[in-house]
Amino acid sequence: MLTRTFRSICLFNVNHFFVLFFFSRFLQCRGPFAQRRHPLVDATVVSEIRKCVEEGIEFQGDLLNFRKDGSPLMNRLQLTPIYGDDDIITHYIGIQFFTDTNVELGPLLSSTVKESARSDRLIASHVVQPISAGHGLICRELCSMLQLSDEVLCQKIFSRLSPRDIASVGSVCRRLYELTKNEDLWKMVCQNAWGSETTRALETVPGAKRLGWERLARELTTLEAAAWRKLRVGGAVEPSRCNFSACAVGNRVVLFGGEGVNMQPMNDTFVLDLNASNPEWRHVKVTSAPPGRWGHTLSCLNGSWLVVFGGCGTQGLLNDVFILDLDAQFPAWREISGLAPPMPRSWHSSCTLDDTKLVVSGGCADSGVLLSDTHLLDVTMEKPVWREIPASWTPPSRLGHSLSVYDGRKILMFGGLAKSGPLRLRSSDVFTMDLSEEEPCWRCITGSGMPGGPPPRLDHVAVSLPGGRILIFGGSVAGLHSASQLYLLDPTEEKPTWRILNVPGSPPRFAWGHSTCVVGGTRAIVLGGQTGEEWMLSELYELSLASSIM
Repeated sequence: MLTRTFRSICLFNVNHFFVLFFFSRFLQCRGPFAQRRHPLVDATVVSEIRKCVEEGIEFQGDLLNFRKDGSPLMNRLQLTPIYGDDDIITHYIGIQFFTDTNVELGPLLSSTVKESARSDRLIASHVVQPISAGHGLICRELCSMLQLSDEVLCQKIFSRLSPRDIASVGSVCRRLYELTKNEDLWKMVCQNAWGSETTRALETVPGAKRLGWERLARELTTLEAAAWRKLRVGGAVEPSRCNFSACAVGNRVVLFGGEGVNMQPMNDTFVLDLNASNPEWRHVKVTSAPPGRWGHTLSCLNGSWLVVFGGCGTQGLLNDVFILDLDAQFPAWREISGLAPPMPRSWHSSCTLDDTKLVVSGGCADSGVLLSDTHLLDVTMEKPVWREIPASWTPPSRLGHSLSVYDGRKILMFGGLAKSGPLRLRSSDVFTMDLSEEEPCWRCITGSGMPGGPPPRLDHVAVSLPGGRILIFGGSVAGLHSASQLYLLDPTEEKPTWRILNVPGSPPRFAWGHSTCVVGGTRAIVLGGQTGEEWMLSELYELSLASSIM
């Protein structure tokens, strides 16, 4: 049985009485002539609405609501104050999600407080009917929203909506349709929904200006233009190697280190500029190179800084940190002597926060012991200090997992080879942690074996998409499962569920997390994808998420 869900977007005058009771009218009744509040209505939520409106702060919450015919539904409501030129609240914008719910209404209790008929009449005399996504006919005289100027609508209201919401607003009437065709508005919407850092990265994507923000937002939201293609590049990465690490710096792919012949650790750096008319691998001459290693992580911070952590070298496992400014006139590696470093490890996972912080999780320690700790280092500090993220509970120890950032400062862990009692098994579990909380803690949001989810794997690819979704593919997968199948997860949903994404083109047969990187937020570049042998670097595979890149 399908659950019907629909959305309504409303704009209200600041009149507190009106705002409060518009959302209380049907909430407190269960039929067209009901005069009593139903006992299942949460009075504390109504009080919270009153408090937020009186104090001029945002409200978010779930309300039990009733249609005029008395049928129940759940109303997920968000009220946001809109400020005028004098920093005075002039309006509230309300976004509601209505979902059918099964509630046994039963008879009303005799002790329930009666509703006042006078209040209903007073409300009816003050209410200005809201714009609803479900109504095609709108009376301009009754719509306070359309009385606002184009500038106020775009800058104060529409810029706060998501790309999907703006697309819905454009279908209301001709005037709103014209407003939602404004490229400056779409840029503000993308910046609000995806963040300034992601928006700046998208501006550097070749062909982004030609594509336009409206189409870019649609394609990155629906993924309708996603496609695979095969690239051939020049140059060479010599000596040949495997188990290196790659990351993106702007539209350049950078490769560092790796395992050479006879398990020889490498410490050289190569760059592939995808903006060039004929891209080719180029060896970067640097000074003070770190000790050779493999099984390490390579990350990009501060726009052009490369950060190397850990791995396995000639003398065993490492826990050192080296930084290289790729845009410097004379690039040179320098070691960051962070205090209280994590224990040495390899095959760990890492991600970056705020373009200044390195987060490291798990991996394999001496004697093959798996780790479950999480550490953070701000490399921009004058004297960087490692900080372990304390948690009352941690996911099982693992290596070969992925760590992704979404929704600002939240991190998502997926997969890996995890400890399960005396065994080590591939995992498809998903865990999240919000590092903006005073006491961050890990939460399990999906477990292994979920229907429609990806098979358990390690050393896979995890791509963070604008808006918070995570795309998973590749890695070491048991059985006959295809490593090239794409799986999509939105961890911001109330009940996150996996979705399969079918993409045209020629996908690689193999894709490894340590040798795949995301360029410009719109392209995943897979190195050595056809044979699985990473020294075959003259052919690459590109998963493009926007048509302008093709």
